[in-house]
Amino acid sequence: MSAAAKSRSPLAEMDLVYGLGSTGLSVARYLVRKGIPARYVDNRAEPPGINDLKEICIDAETVVGKIPKRFLKNTSRIVVSPGIQDSDAFLRAARNAGVEVVSDIELFVQEATAPIVAVTGSNGKSTVTTLLYLMCRAAGMKGLAGANLGTPALDLLIEDEPDFYFLELSSFQLCRTKHLPAKVAVLLNISPDHLDWHASEEEYRQAKYRIFDQAEAAVVNRADDEIDEHLPAGIHRVSFGLDEPEEGQFGVLEDNGELFLARGRQLLLSVADIAMVGTHNQVNALAALATGELIGFDLSSMLQVLNEFPGLPHRMQPAGRVDDVQFINDSKATNVGAAIASVESVNGLVVLIAGGQGKGGDFDRLAAATCGRVKAAVLIGEDALKLEKAFAGLISTEHAKDMNTAVARAASLAGAGDTVLLAPACASFDQFANYQARGDAFCKAVGALLR
Repeated sequence: MSAAAKSRSPLAEMDLVYGLGSTGLSVARYLVRKGIPARYVDNRAEPPGINDLKEICIDAETVVGKIPKRFLKNTSRIVVSPGIQDSDAFLRAARNAGVEVVSDIELFVQEATAPIVAVTGSNGKSTVTTLLYLMCRAAGMKGLAGANLGTPALDLLIEDEPDFYFLELSSFQLCRTKHLPAKVAVLLNISPDHLDWHASEEEYRQAKYRIFDQAEAAVVNRADDEIDEHLPAGIHRVSFGLDEPEEGQFGVLEDNGELFLARGRQLLLSVADIAMVGTHNQVNALAALATGELIGFDLSSMLQVLNEFPGLPHRMQPAGRVDDVQFINDSKATNVGAAIASVESVNGLVVLIAGGQGKGGDFDRLAAATCGRVKAAVLIGEDALKLEKAFAGLISTEHAKDMNTAVARAASLAGAGDTVLLAPACASFDQFANYQARGDAFCKAVGALLR
Protein backbone atom coordinates (compact mmCIF):
# COMPACT_ATOMS: atom_id res chain seq x y z
CA MET A 1 0.00 0.00 0.00
CA SER A 2 1.28 3.51 -0.77
CA ALA A 3 -0.07 6.97 -0.15
CA ALA A 4 1.43 10.25 -1.32
CA ALA A 5 0.65 13.30 0.75
CA LYS A 6 1.93 15.53 -2.03
CA SER A 7 2.96 14.69 -5.58
CA ARG A 8 5.68 16.33 -7.59
CA SER A 9 6.41 15.94 -11.28
CA PRO A 10 9.21 15.72 -12.02
CA LEU A 11 10.57 14.74 -8.59
CA ALA A 12 13.11 17.19 -7.19
CA GLU A 13 16.26 15.79 -5.60
CA MET A 14 16.04 15.85 -1.82
CA ASP A 15 16.69 13.83 1.33
CA LEU A 16 14.79 10.64 1.98
CA VAL A 17 14.01 9.47 5.51
CA TYR A 18 13.59 5.70 5.77
CA GLY A 19 11.70 4.48 8.85
CA LEU A 20 8.94 6.23 10.81
CA GLY A 21 9.77 5.09 14.32
CA SER A 22 11.07 7.40 17.05
CA THR A 23 14.34 8.00 15.19
CA GLY A 24 12.64 8.78 11.89
CA LEU A 25 10.28 11.23 13.55
CA SER A 26 13.20 12.97 15.27
CA VAL A 27 14.86 13.31 11.85
CA ALA A 28 11.64 14.83 10.52
CA ARG A 29 11.55 17.40 13.34
CA TYR A 30 15.20 18.25 12.70
CA LEU A 31 14.76 18.69 8.94
CA VAL A 32 11.68 20.88 9.46
CA ARG A 33 13.63 23.06 11.91
CA LYS A 34 16.42 23.40 9.34
CA GLY A 35 14.04 24.03 6.44
CA ILE A 36 15.36 20.99 4.56
CA PRO A 37 12.76 19.29 2.33
CA ALA A 38 12.52 15.51 2.46
CA ARG A 39 10.41 12.52 1.50
CA TYR A 40 9.45 9.88 4.04
CA VAL A 41 9.13 6.15 3.49
CA ASP A 42 8.54 3.03 5.57
CA ASN A 43 8.32 -0.53 4.28
CA ARG A 44 5.55 -1.35 6.77
CA ALA A 45 1.99 -0.90 5.58
CA GLU A 46 0.92 0.81 8.82
CA PRO A 47 4.00 2.23 10.57
CA PRO A 48 3.30 3.49 14.10
CA GLY A 49 4.62 7.01 13.44
CA ILE A 50 2.58 7.86 10.36
CA ASN A 51 0.03 10.07 12.15
CA ASP A 52 2.74 11.88 14.11
CA LEU A 53 4.61 12.56 10.87
CA LYS A 54 1.55 14.23 9.36
CA GLU A 55 1.54 16.67 12.28
CA ILE A 56 5.26 17.39 11.98
CA CYS A 57 5.32 18.05 8.23
CA ILE A 58 1.84 18.21 6.76
CA ASP A 59 2.86 18.53 3.10
CA ALA A 60 5.71 16.00 2.99
CA GLU A 61 5.47 13.23 0.43
CA THR A 62 5.05 9.99 2.35
CA VAL A 63 5.06 6.43 1.05
CA VAL A 64 4.39 3.33 3.11
CA GLY A 65 4.63 -0.27 1.98
CA LYS A 66 6.52 -0.84 -1.27
CA ILE A 67 8.97 1.98 -1.97
CA PRO A 68 9.07 3.18 -5.60
CA LYS A 69 12.44 2.68 -7.30
CA ARG A 70 12.05 6.09 -8.92
CA PHE A 71 12.91 7.66 -5.55
CA LEU A 72 16.54 6.57 -5.92
CA LYS A 73 16.96 8.77 -8.98
CA ASN A 74 15.92 11.84 -7.05
CA THR A 75 17.45 11.25 -3.62
CA SER A 76 20.52 13.12 -2.39
CA ARG A 77 20.93 10.93 0.71
CA ILE A 78 18.98 8.48 2.82
CA VAL A 79 18.73 8.96 6.59
CA VAL A 80 17.82 5.50 7.80
CA SER A 81 16.47 4.31 11.14
CA PRO A 82 18.74 1.90 13.03
CA GLY A 83 16.31 -1.03 13.02
CA ILE A 84 16.42 -1.37 9.22
CA GLN A 85 19.05 -3.91 8.20
CA ASP A 86 21.84 -3.11 5.79
CA SER A 87 20.71 -6.14 3.77
CA ASP A 88 17.38 -4.39 3.06
CA ALA A 89 16.73 -4.49 -0.68
CA PHE A 90 16.02 -0.77 -1.01
CA LEU A 91 19.26 0.15 0.82
CA ARG A 92 21.26 -2.23 -1.36
CA ALA A 93 19.78 -0.63 -4.43
CA ALA A 94 20.57 2.83 -3.02
CA ARG A 95 24.22 1.98 -2.47
CA ASN A 96 24.49 0.46 -5.93
CA ALA A 97 23.08 3.72 -7.28
CA GLY A 98 25.69 5.73 -5.36
CA VAL A 99 23.21 7.26 -2.90
CA GLU A 100 24.71 8.09 0.51
CA VAL A 101 23.17 6.21 3.44
CA VAL A 102 23.66 7.82 6.87
CA SER A 103 22.41 7.59 10.46
CA ASP A 104 20.77 10.27 12.53
CA ILE A 105 24.02 10.45 14.50
CA GLU A 106 25.78 11.71 11.38
CA LEU A 107 23.36 14.65 11.29
CA PHE A 108 23.68 15.21 15.04
CA VAL A 109 27.47 15.62 15.06
CA GLN A 110 27.23 18.23 12.30
CA GLU A 111 25.16 20.43 14.62
CA ALA A 112 26.34 19.64 18.16
CA THR A 113 28.77 22.14 19.66
CA ALA A 114 29.15 20.73 23.19
CA PRO A 115 31.58 17.84 23.82
CA ILE A 116 30.25 14.36 23.05
CA VAL A 117 30.79 11.35 25.29
CA ALA A 118 29.94 8.25 23.26
CA VAL A 119 29.15 4.93 24.94
CA THR A 120 28.69 1.53 23.33
CA GLY A 121 28.95 -2.14 24.22
CA SER A 122 26.93 -5.31 23.90
CA ASN A 123 25.73 -4.90 27.47
CA GLY A 124 25.59 -2.16 30.09
CA LYS A 125 25.59 0.90 27.83
CA SER A 126 22.25 2.26 29.05
CA THR A 127 23.36 1.95 32.67
CA VAL A 128 26.72 3.65 32.07
CA THR A 129 25.18 6.43 29.98
CA THR A 130 22.66 7.08 32.76
CA LEU A 131 25.37 7.01 35.44
CA LEU A 132 27.37 9.62 33.53
CA TYR A 133 24.31 11.83 33.15
CA LEU A 134 23.62 11.60 36.90
CA MET A 135 27.28 12.19 37.77
CA CYS A 136 27.30 15.27 35.56
CA ARG A 137 24.25 16.63 37.33
CA ALA A 138 25.68 15.79 40.77
CA ALA A 139 28.83 17.69 39.82
CA GLY A 140 26.77 20.82 39.14
CA MET A 141 26.99 20.67 35.35
CA LYS A 142 24.35 20.23 32.66
CA GLY A 143 24.31 17.05 30.63
CA LEU A 144 21.89 15.68 28.05
CA ALA A 145 21.63 11.94 27.43
CA GLY A 146 20.00 10.08 24.58
CA ALA A 147 20.42 8.50 21.13
CA ASN A 148 19.84 4.74 21.54
CA LEU A 149 18.64 5.46 25.07
CA GLY A 150 15.49 7.52 25.63
CA THR A 151 15.50 10.78 23.68
CA PRO A 152 16.65 10.48 20.04
CA ALA A 153 19.91 12.34 19.45
CA LEU A 154 18.49 15.00 17.13
CA ASP A 155 15.83 15.95 19.67
CA LEU A 156 18.61 16.78 22.15
CA LEU A 157 19.49 19.71 19.90
CA ILE A 158 16.19 21.37 20.78
CA GLU A 159 17.44 21.96 24.33
CA ASP A 160 19.82 24.71 25.42
CA GLU A 161 23.44 23.75 24.90
CA PRO A 162 24.68 21.49 27.73
CA ASP A 163 28.18 21.00 29.11
CA PHE A 164 28.20 17.47 27.68
CA TYR A 165 26.17 15.22 25.45
CA PHE A 166 26.08 11.57 26.56
CA LEU A 167 25.17 9.32 23.63
CA GLU A 168 24.39 5.64 23.94
CA LEU A 169 25.18 4.19 20.51
CA SER A 170 24.17 0.86 19.03
CA SER A 171 26.17 -1.09 16.49
CA PHE A 172 23.49 -0.15 13.95
CA GLN A 173 24.13 3.56 14.47
CA LEU A 174 27.90 3.20 14.49
CA CYS A 175 27.82 1.17 11.30
CA ARG A 176 26.32 4.14 9.43
CA THR A 177 28.16 6.99 11.14
CA LYS A 178 31.29 8.25 9.38
CA HIS A 179 32.09 11.20 11.66
CA LEU A 180 32.07 10.91 15.45
CA PRO A 181 34.53 13.35 17.07
CA ALA A 182 33.91 12.21 20.64
CA LYS A 183 35.75 13.80 23.53
CA VAL A 184 35.66 10.36 25.18
CA ALA A 185 34.64 7.08 23.56
CA VAL A 186 33.66 4.20 25.84
CA LEU A 187 33.51 0.55 24.81
CA LEU A 188 32.21 -1.60 27.64
CA ASN A 189 32.35 -5.09 26.15
CA ILE A 190 31.66 -7.08 23.01
CA SER A 191 29.81 -10.38 22.88
CA PRO A 192 27.99 -11.84 19.86
CA ASP A 193 24.68 -10.04 19.34
CA HIS A 194 22.37 -8.85 16.58
CA LEU A 195 23.63 -11.53 14.22
CA ASP A 196 20.21 -11.37 12.60
CA TRP A 197 21.09 -7.79 11.55
CA HIS A 198 24.84 -7.93 10.91
CA ALA A 199 26.28 -10.15 8.21
CA SER A 200 28.74 -11.72 10.65
CA GLU A 201 30.14 -11.47 14.16
CA GLU A 202 33.21 -9.76 12.72
CA GLU A 203 31.09 -7.04 11.10
CA TYR A 204 29.36 -6.52 14.45
CA ARG A 205 32.70 -6.19 16.26
CA GLN A 206 34.07 -3.77 13.68
CA ALA A 207 30.99 -1.56 14.06
CA LYS A 208 31.61 -1.32 17.80
CA TYR A 209 35.30 -0.48 17.41
CA ARG A 210 34.45 2.41 15.07
CA ILE A 211 33.56 4.45 18.14
CA PHE A 212 37.28 5.16 18.67
CA ASP A 213 38.17 6.36 15.17
CA GLN A 214 38.01 10.11 15.85
CA ALA A 215 37.92 10.17 19.65
CA GLU A 216 40.23 12.27 21.82
CA ALA A 217 40.34 9.64 24.57
CA ALA A 218 39.21 6.04 25.05
CA VAL A 219 37.81 4.13 28.02
CA VAL A 220 38.36 0.41 27.47
CA ASN A 221 37.77 -2.93 29.16
CA ARG A 222 40.98 -4.75 30.04
CA ALA A 223 39.23 -8.06 29.34
CA ASP A 224 39.11 -7.22 25.62
CA ASP A 225 42.18 -8.93 24.16
CA GLU A 226 41.68 -7.28 20.76
CA ILE A 227 41.40 -3.67 21.91
CA ASP A 228 44.99 -2.67 21.09
CA GLU A 229 44.45 -3.52 17.43
CA HIS A 230 41.58 -1.08 17.14
CA LEU A 231 42.73 2.03 19.00
CA PRO A 232 44.17 4.91 16.97
CA ALA A 233 47.88 5.46 17.52
CA GLY A 234 48.63 7.82 20.39
CA ILE A 235 45.10 8.06 21.74
CA HIS A 236 44.92 8.62 25.51
CA ARG A 237 43.19 5.73 27.19
CA VAL A 238 42.05 4.62 30.62
CA SER A 239 41.11 1.02 31.37
CA PHE A 240 38.73 -0.69 33.77
CA GLY A 241 38.15 -4.26 34.92
CA LEU A 242 37.45 -6.49 37.88
CA ASP A 243 41.13 -7.26 38.42
CA GLU A 244 43.69 -5.24 40.39
CA PRO A 245 44.36 -2.00 38.50
CA GLU A 246 47.70 -0.46 37.65
CA GLU A 247 48.39 3.15 38.62
CA GLY A 248 45.85 5.50 37.02
CA GLN A 249 43.55 2.66 35.96
CA PHE A 250 40.30 1.43 37.54
CA GLY A 251 39.59 -1.95 39.06
CA VAL A 252 38.86 -3.88 42.26
CA LEU A 253 41.06 -4.33 45.35
CA GLU A 254 40.57 -6.42 48.46
CA ASP A 255 41.26 -4.89 51.86
CA ASN A 256 40.73 -6.84 55.09
CA GLY A 257 38.41 -9.24 53.32
CA GLU A 258 36.29 -6.47 51.76
CA LEU A 259 36.18 -5.61 48.06
CA PHE A 260 36.55 -2.01 46.91
CA LEU A 261 36.33 -0.12 43.65
CA ALA A 262 39.78 1.35 43.20
CA ARG A 263 41.92 3.68 41.13
CA GLY A 264 45.41 2.22 41.22
CA ARG A 265 46.02 1.55 44.93
CA GLN A 266 43.44 4.17 46.01
CA LEU A 267 40.31 2.64 47.54
CA LEU A 268 37.23 4.50 46.31
CA LEU A 269 34.05 2.75 47.43
CA SER A 270 33.19 -0.56 49.05
CA VAL A 271 31.43 -2.89 46.64
CA ALA A 272 28.85 -3.39 49.38
CA ASP A 273 27.97 0.32 49.16
CA ILE A 274 27.06 0.25 45.46
CA ALA A 275 23.30 0.54 45.15
CA MET A 276 23.15 -1.43 41.89
CA VAL A 277 22.88 -5.22 42.07
CA GLY A 278 25.33 -7.62 40.44
CA THR A 279 29.01 -8.07 39.63
CA HIS A 280 28.52 -6.72 36.11
CA ASN A 281 27.30 -3.45 37.63
CA GLN A 282 30.65 -3.15 39.42
CA VAL A 283 32.17 -3.13 35.93
CA ASN A 284 29.67 -0.50 34.80
CA ALA A 285 30.50 1.62 37.84
CA LEU A 286 34.23 1.42 37.09
CA ALA A 287 33.67 2.41 33.46
CA ALA A 288 31.63 5.43 34.58
CA LEU A 289 34.30 6.45 37.10
CA ALA A 290 37.04 6.22 34.46
CA THR A 291 34.99 8.30 32.03
CA GLY A 292 33.95 10.84 34.62
CA GLU A 293 37.55 11.40 35.67
CA LEU A 294 38.54 12.07 32.05
CA ILE A 295 35.89 14.75 31.63
CA GLY A 296 36.51 16.40 34.98
CA PHE A 297 33.82 15.25 37.40
CA ASP A 298 34.78 15.44 41.06
CA LEU A 299 35.19 12.09 42.79
CA SER A 300 32.75 12.76 45.63
CA SER A 301 29.88 13.48 43.22
CA MET A 302 30.53 10.30 41.27
CA LEU A 303 30.70 8.12 44.36
CA GLN A 304 27.48 9.65 45.68
CA VAL A 305 25.69 8.56 42.51
CA LEU A 306 27.03 5.02 42.79
CA ASN A 307 25.88 4.90 46.39
CA GLU A 308 22.34 6.05 45.54
CA PHE A 309 21.41 4.93 42.00
CA PRO A 310 19.61 1.55 42.16
CA GLY A 311 19.90 0.83 38.45
CA LEU A 312 17.51 1.10 35.52
CA PRO A 313 14.23 -0.82 35.40
CA HIS A 314 14.42 -4.32 33.91
CA ARG A 315 18.16 -4.56 34.59
CA MET A 316 18.78 -6.84 37.58
CA GLN A 317 15.72 -5.29 39.19
CA PRO A 318 14.57 -7.00 42.42
CA ALA A 319 10.95 -8.03 41.92
CA GLY A 320 10.19 -9.54 45.31
CA ARG A 321 10.92 -12.43 47.66
CA VAL A 322 8.60 -15.39 48.29
CA ASP A 323 9.41 -18.14 50.82
CA ASP A 324 13.10 -17.14 50.86
CA VAL A 325 13.28 -17.24 47.05
CA GLN A 326 14.46 -14.03 45.40
CA PHE A 327 12.93 -12.94 42.07
CA ILE A 328 15.00 -10.72 39.76
CA ASN A 329 13.85 -9.04 36.54
CA ASP A 330 16.64 -8.71 33.98
CA SER A 331 14.41 -8.56 30.92
CA LYS A 332 16.97 -6.26 29.25
CA ALA A 333 19.32 -9.27 29.03
CA THR A 334 18.37 -9.71 25.38
CA ASN A 335 21.49 -11.55 24.27
CA VAL A 336 23.57 -14.50 25.42
CA GLY A 337 26.40 -12.40 26.87
CA ALA A 338 24.00 -10.36 28.99
CA ALA A 339 22.24 -13.48 30.27
CA ILE A 340 25.55 -15.05 31.26
CA ALA A 341 26.53 -11.89 33.13
CA SER A 342 23.16 -11.91 34.90
CA VAL A 343 23.54 -15.48 36.10
CA GLU A 344 27.13 -14.90 37.20
CA SER A 345 26.04 -11.89 39.24
CA VAL A 346 23.68 -13.92 41.42
CA ASN A 347 24.84 -15.56 44.64
CA GLY A 348 23.53 -19.11 44.95
CA LEU A 349 21.60 -21.28 42.53
CA VAL A 350 19.36 -19.91 39.79
CA VAL A 351 16.12 -21.05 38.24
CA LEU A 352 16.32 -19.34 34.87
CA ILE A 353 13.45 -18.05 32.75
CA ALA A 354 14.72 -17.60 29.20
CA GLY A 355 13.51 -17.52 25.63
CA GLY A 356 12.06 -15.36 22.89
CA GLN A 357 13.65 -14.46 19.56
CA GLY A 358 17.28 -15.55 19.68
CA LYS A 359 18.79 -13.09 17.15
CA GLY A 360 21.30 -15.74 16.07
CA GLY A 361 22.74 -16.10 19.58
CA ASP A 362 24.86 -19.10 20.60
CA PHE A 363 22.72 -20.91 23.17
CA ASP A 364 25.36 -23.63 23.58
CA ARG A 365 27.63 -20.93 24.98
CA LEU A 366 24.91 -19.88 27.43
CA ALA A 367 24.40 -23.44 28.63
CA ALA A 368 28.11 -24.14 29.05
CA ALA A 369 28.86 -20.85 30.82
CA THR A 370 26.03 -21.18 33.34
CA CYS A 371 26.36 -24.89 34.07
CA GLY A 372 26.67 -25.36 37.82
CA ARG A 373 24.92 -22.08 38.55
CA VAL A 374 21.55 -22.78 36.92
CA LYS A 375 19.65 -25.68 38.51
CA ALA A 376 16.69 -25.60 36.11
CA ALA A 377 15.29 -23.49 33.28
CA VAL A 378 11.77 -22.56 32.28
CA LEU A 379 11.71 -21.72 28.58
CA ILE A 380 9.32 -19.42 26.74
CA GLY A 381 8.76 -18.08 23.27
CA GLU A 382 9.84 -18.72 19.73
CA ASP A 383 13.26 -20.25 20.36
CA ALA A 384 12.41 -22.35 23.42
CA LEU A 385 13.21 -25.58 21.56
CA LYS A 386 16.66 -24.30 20.60
CA LEU A 387 17.36 -23.44 24.24
CA GLU A 388 16.09 -26.85 25.34
CA LYS A 389 18.52 -28.52 22.94
CA ALA A 390 21.43 -26.43 24.28
CA PHE A 391 20.65 -27.31 27.91
CA ALA A 392 20.00 -31.00 27.20
CA GLY A 393 22.06 -33.25 29.46
CA LEU A 394 23.09 -30.36 31.71
CA ILE A 395 19.93 -29.28 33.55
CA SER A 396 16.23 -30.02 33.53
CA THR A 397 14.06 -27.74 31.41
CA GLU A 398 10.35 -27.04 31.09
CA HIS A 399 8.29 -25.05 28.60
CA ALA A 400 5.75 -22.42 29.56
CA LYS A 401 3.13 -20.87 27.28
CA ASP A 402 3.20 -17.45 28.94
CA MET A 403 4.94 -15.44 31.67
CA ASN A 404 2.42 -16.23 34.39
CA THR A 405 2.94 -19.94 33.86
CA ALA A 406 6.71 -19.49 33.64
CA VAL A 407 6.93 -17.64 36.96
CA ALA A 408 4.67 -20.13 38.71
CA ARG A 409 6.69 -23.12 37.45
CA ALA A 410 10.02 -21.44 38.28
CA ALA A 411 8.80 -20.72 41.81
CA SER A 412 7.88 -24.37 42.27
CA LEU A 413 11.35 -25.47 41.13
CA ALA A 414 13.22 -23.04 43.39
CA GLY A 415 14.25 -23.85 46.94
CA ALA A 416 15.10 -21.65 49.90
CA GLY A 417 18.03 -19.38 49.06
CA ASP A 418 17.60 -19.79 45.30
CA THR A 419 16.91 -17.00 42.80
CA VAL A 420 14.33 -17.03 40.03
CA LEU A 421 15.96 -14.93 37.32
CA LEU A 422 14.36 -13.58 34.16
CA ALA A 423 17.36 -13.29 31.84
CA PRO A 424 15.89 -14.24 28.46
CA ALA A 425 19.01 -14.13 26.23
CA CYS A 426 16.53 -13.24 23.48
CA ALA A 427 14.53 -10.38 22.05
CA SER A 428 10.92 -10.09 23.21
CA PHE A 429 8.99 -9.32 20.04
CA ASP A 430 7.47 -12.78 19.55
CA GLN A 431 5.30 -12.40 22.66
CA PHE A 432 5.66 -8.80 23.88
CA ALA A 433 5.80 -5.27 22.50
CA ASN A 434 9.31 -4.82 23.92
CA TYR A 435 11.59 -5.95 26.72
CA GLN A 436 9.91 -3.50 29.11
CA ALA A 437 6.53 -5.16 28.61
CA ARG A 438 8.14 -8.55 29.19
CA GLY A 439 9.73 -7.34 32.42
CA ASP A 440 6.45 -5.80 33.55
CA ALA A 441 4.69 -9.12 32.94
CA PHE A 442 7.32 -10.88 35.07
CA CYS A 443 6.95 -8.41 37.94
CA LYS A 444 3.15 -8.66 37.76
CA ALA A 445 3.34 -12.45 37.92
CA VAL A 446 5.68 -12.27 40.91
CA GLY A 447 3.30 -9.83 42.57
CA ALA A 448 0.51 -12.38 42.18
CA LEU A 449 2.61 -14.88 44.15
CA LEU A 450 3.03 -12.35 46.95
CA ARG A 451 -0.73 -11.95 47.46
